[in-house]
Amino acid sequence: MSSPEIASLSWGQMKVKGCSTTYKDCKVWPGGSRTWDWRETGTNHSPGVQPADLEEVVKTGVKTMVIGRGMSEALQVPPSTVDYLKKNGIDVLVLQTEKAVAEYNALAARGVKVGGVFHSTC
Repeated sequence: MSSPEIASLSWGQMKVKGCSTTYKDCKVWPGGSRTWDWRETGTNHSPGVQPADLEEVVKTGVKTMVIGRGMSEALQVPPSTVDYLKKNGIDVLVLQTEKAVAEYNALAARGVKVGGVFHSTC
């Protein structure tokens, strides 16, 4: 199963190819996507992305995780989150969201088993 292409990104809006939902923040993995609801894990800009935000995507067996920190990179990614991914044998890329989406799409197009979490505003 391949990772779905992110079809479009603009401030506060993301579309995933093959999905009718417009996301503000989203999670993607081989074969699927859904809204990334920060309230589920109590995530805030600081301290930022927690391992709990990524568990669902990790469980799909991804080899690479791309984290989009927002258009202005306001979303933090603590070292403990990067360590969590590395301990699970997952390569991690932490980038500004537009760059993260471009990198994610490039990896997906090459058939890499890639997942991601993306913040589409600040």
